[in-house]
Amino acid sequence: MAQLKSAIRQWRRNLRRNAINRRNKSTLRTQIKKLRLAIENKDKEGAEKLLSVTFSFIDKSVKKGTIHKNKGNRYKSRLSRQVELINLSPSK
Repeated sequence: MAQLKSAIRQWRRNLRRNAINRRNKSTLRTQIKKLRLAIENKDKEGAEKLLSVTFSFIDKSVKKGTIHKNKGNRYKSRLSRQVELINLSPSK
């Protein structure tokens, strides 16, 4: 346990930030799961609506520092590609 006053304040701050980051990551994961479920069900219209909402969540998480910028870009790239591939017939 920290003994200096400044270390105790930092410890309390870390606990608060940890809770905030955990909440932000949880909502982000939930939103991504909803989008992936729509993609899995081949619901292109629903997936496109969820895509913009999910992008907003991703951008907010990056801005808050919950996830890294490159990770956010990777999520957006992969999810948008999966939405575009819905209902495309395989070319043979």
